[in-house]
Amino acid sequence: MTPRMPIPVTVLTGYLGAGKTTLLNRILSEDHGRTYAVIVNEFGELGIDNDLVVGADEEVFEMNNGCICCTVRGDLIRILNGLMKRKGGFDGILIETTGLADPAPVAQTFFVDDDVRQRTRLDAIVTVVDAKHLEARLDDSHEAAEQVAFADVILLNKVDLVSAEEVARLQALIGRINPTARIVPTTNCAVDIADVLDQGAFDLNRILEIEPGFLGEDDHEHDAAVASVSMSLDRPLDSNRARAWVSSIAAEQGQDILRWKGILHIAGQDRRLVFQGVHMLLDVDLQRPWRDDEARVSRAVFIGRDLPAAQLKAGFEACAVR
Repeated sequence: MTPRMPIPVTVLTGYLGAGKTTLLNRILSEDHGRTYAVIVNEFGELGIDNDLVVGADEEVFEMNNGCICCTVRGDLIRILNGLMKRKGGFDGILIETTGLADPAPVAQTFFVDDDVRQRTRLDAIVTVVDAKHLEARLDDSHEAAEQVAFADVILLNKVDLVSAEEVARLQALIGRINPTARIVPTTNCAVDIADVLDQGAFDLNRILEIEPGFLGEDDHEHDAAVASVSMSLDRPLDSNRARAWVSSIAAEQGQDILRWKGILHIAGQDRRLVFQGVHMLLDVDLQRPWRDDEARVSRAVFIGRDLPAAQLKAGFEACAVR
């Protein structure tokens, strides 16, 4: 019996709101004839990204309430081992990390666990960065810098929000942090999947130069001031109050919110109202219809620094139809 070739694994990382889920959806929507298992990790206790992934009712495995690089890394190993035992197999595995993940411990998984090392191959770490906020994140976030430093491919996303001169300056800045990564400027992560998959790009020797203790014990810690606030409501929301609530948060709390997203059930509306934002930048859109087999529950998650949890939850509940 011919032994199976190791399954290539692509890790999609990038700071909160950079566009990782957009990239994942582009990959899954391409007519490439391949089968991928998808693992999605979220920082908060309430999972939303799973429902923002196309085909999320198929091969999507979700890990919530912990970062993939520390508290739930054991879950990642268990999921990978489970995938290896399934009949039929996959052409590849895609892992979308939480925006607060340090990619080093994630990559470690493919070298420190014997079964995972033998049956998978870390193909590349693909980092999505937000051209509008990259410099600020490099200044205030250790994770953002690590995500750039460890990348094999960097998508400089949202270049439509900055000038051509700024794009050139950001490319030079990224090059100083990681001179070996390939930089691909994009808008809405519109990229040929050949630029992100099957790269054969992960170079352990390069990583050991960056972090000599890479294969040792993990000591990753998150910024203690960064936390998530999650909420859900099983009553329909009033459209005007919900939109006003979201707008007021952008105006009053936007500076402190690193990433926010929600799926809302609006009274009298058969489609889901989805909002996603980074700081004060916000996108609100009616998306696909609610399915008959899913509960029409409104959910929202905010990730930021020193967020007023009680105030956010009270404002959310006040949007319910009376």
